[in-house]
Amino acid sequence: MKNLFSIKLGKGKVLLLVACLLLAGTGTAYGAHEFTKQSITISINGKEKTIRTHEETVAQLLSDLGIRTRAEDHISPSLNTKIQDNMNIVYDAAIPVHLTLDGKEKTIWTTDQTVGALLKNEKIDIGKHDQVTPEKNDKIKKNMNLVVQQAFQVSLKDGGKDKKVWTTSTTVADFLKQQELRLKKHDKIKPALHSNISKESADIQITRVEKVTDVVEEKIAFDTKHKKDRSLEKGKEKVLKKGEEGKLKKHYAIVKENGKVVSKELIKEVTEKDSKDRIVAIGTQVSKKEPKASPAVSRSNESSGKEFYVASTAYTASCAGCTGRTSTGFNLKANPGAKVIAVDPSVIPLGSKVYVEGYGYAVASDTGSAIKGNKIDVFVPSKSAAYQWGNKRVKIRVLK
Repeated sequence: MKNLFSIKLGKGKVLLLVACLLLAGTGTAYGAHEFTKQSITISINGKEKTIRTHEETVAQLLSDLGIRTRAEDHISPSLNTKIQDNMNIVYDAAIPVHLTLDGKEKTIWTTDQTVGALLKNEKIDIGKHDQVTPEKNDKIKKNMNLVVQQAFQVSLKDGGKDKKVWTTSTTVADFLKQQELRLKKHDKIKPALHSNISKESADIQITRVEKVTDVVEEKIAFDTKHKKDRSLEKGKEKVLKKGEEGKLKKHYAIVKENGKVVSKELIKEVTEKDSKDRIVAIGTQVSKKEPKASPAVSRSNESSGKEFYVASTAYTASCAGCTGRTSTGFNLKANPGAKVIAVDPSVIPLGSKVYVEGYGYAVASDTGSAIKGNKIDVFVPSKSAAYQWGNKRVKIRVLK
């Protein structure tokens, strides 16, 4: 029987036919291979894409994609999960963050998006006064430097006033800067500015030092000069010129600590006005009616009076402890010009008339607790006159 389907082909045509058959077979095989792949949607660091794979697990898929995973990476579902068609896979690679916590450094690998989330996952509690740099809402970046300074309380004594202050500073100088506290030139601080502080040693004391110059004005008492006057009856006095007080300014260097004076030093005195002497005329004229004393009579004779020297001071009607009346009842306040002296009655009897050098004729009408022995206290109308009299030795004559 003849083969009705036999066809005679040339050599070239045979080769072409074989090639076509092989290509068709390969295409069919490739199509079959692709058809059996699983379709996967994967998000890599936020970028999403769809791929087809024959890999059996998530780990194999990531390895096939050239991704080297770390324990800190975020992978969902887990690495050993079987691949299924239409599966969604999320991969976020952990990045390094350099954390400094209270001066101690370490590197953390994280997939957290913000500083706050990282701190929460690391179980680092942030208090009201703690300092975080960058801030908690800032996004995490690769190789970011994150600094956390946890606050502690400082016992501050500033100018004598105590208070508690929260701080993250590690030195005294930085603490002052953080609290906006300024030291003046002479202020003192403990511990020193360069000293470290921590919650174990957190006591700071500031002493506010003030150096000032204080000027005090004082009066310069005037002296009394006596001048003999032959035209004036003996025993009488006349003020020829009133005395004038001078002015003296004393300059003091004063140091105050926390408002209290701790030292006061006189640095100079300046006379603003000199005092002027008080000039008093003392009468030396002997009255013609006065009989001449007998040469035979001694100065200590009772007829001419007994003379002797006494210590003398002066007082006023308003002195401390004074009532304004003498021990004999005489009203000094009502008689500011009276000539009265206080005496020791055992030396000069009360009621005696006396003549006091530089004071004139007077009556012994008063006593005093400090007037003992040869001592008298002359009554003057003002404190300035009392200061002017001072404490001096004078001659006194007791008259009949």
